[in-house]
Amino acid sequence: MRVAIVINTSWNIWNFRRSLVKALQAAGHEVLAIAPPDAYSARLETELGCRYVPIVMENKGTNPVKDALLTRRFYQIYRRERPDVVLQYTIKPNIYGTLAARIAGIPSINNVSGLGTVFIIKNLVSRVALGLYRFAFQFPYRVFFQNDDDRQLFLQNGLVKPGITDLLPGSGIDTERFQPAAQFVRNEPFTFLMIARVLYEKGVEEYFEAARLVRAAVPGTRVQLLGGIDESGNIGVKQAVLAEWLRAGNVEYLGTSDNVAEHIRRADCVVLPSYREGTPKTLLEAAAMGKPIVTTDVPGCRETVVNGLNGLLCKVRNAADLAEKMQQILHLAPTQLAAMGKASRQLAEQKFDERIVLEKYLRLVSEVGAKAKPAAAAV
Repeated sequence: MRVAIVINTSWNIWNFRRSLVKALQAAGHEVLAIAPPDAYSARLETELGCRYVPIVMENKGTNPVKDALLTRRFYQIYRRERPDVVLQYTIKPNIYGTLAARIAGIPSINNVSGLGTVFIIKNLVSRVALGLYRFAFQFPYRVFFQNDDDRQLFLQNGLVKPGITDLLPGSGIDTERFQPAAQFVRNEPFTFLMIARVLYEKGVEEYFEAARLVRAAVPGTRVQLLGGIDESGNIGVKQAVLAEWLRAGNVEYLGTSDNVAEHIRRADCVVLPSYREGTPKTLLEAAAMGKPIVTTDVPGCRETVVNGLNGLLCKVRNAADLAEKMQQILHLAPTQLAAMGKASRQLAEQKFDERIVLEKYLRLVSEVGAKAKPAAAAV
């Protein structure tokens, strides 16, 4: 079968769907990667063996004219490339790609990988988005959610029928690739790491304030931030603002990296004070590598922590509580810290292994193919 993976960036396919691409190829399927061009587009072809198909897509904002044109672009690509099934991720492929797939007569399998500002900020744009979800989600073959809070929110708002929904443990984690260090070592000074795009909704502002409080209590503590700057819309922290925050000297900004695992390996604890997530891949990577986690008690994030066992949950949008939880981790004895890390690894193996995700996708793709064959034979 020809399977199309459709996302809002090529980077996203490379970083989060690489194992799915390989699993589909190993099962004998041809994989198309449909996404806007970026620095990772060529690697999808040269290193993953996909056929890359570019599409112009603005990731932010809702403009009826532009979105109608996007639906048309999806339709033109789907009609030209003739995939047997499309696997769609992120809001615009989930909505406009689904409408295009319906018109083109192609089954779609959608993945709601996080609700973002649509459900965090209540305004006209969010109401429009809810209406679009309600209309588009009449048509998918299946809609995956990455946590049950998100699924229940869609069901309560009448956005999707229960019978086509299912749950996945995020995008899963390759527990063979992401492994704990052979021997536990506590850093001196203690090192916290946050991995996220520099967006307000990721809790970046609270992280900087918590860093100030932690370092005032325990001078010399290292607090690091790894992730790209995104100034689009009102959700991204402007470079000038970030530069001002950094001048205080409490957070080390690491920029971006293709080797996130190495940064996790060098940290003692991974922190994500996000306002809401699907299931954050970075926390799954941290868990698989045996790191304690501090994250917010919100949908998506809370799934990665058993409070007090492999990390601590903090209040959302509350820098003081975040700082308190970070200090609790910092003051743990090495044996307690190691025990938390071990519990993180066990949680990753038992609940978040990517094989759970891959098996569900492979089974569904085969199911779609089996249903399509009798219909084709009848033509």
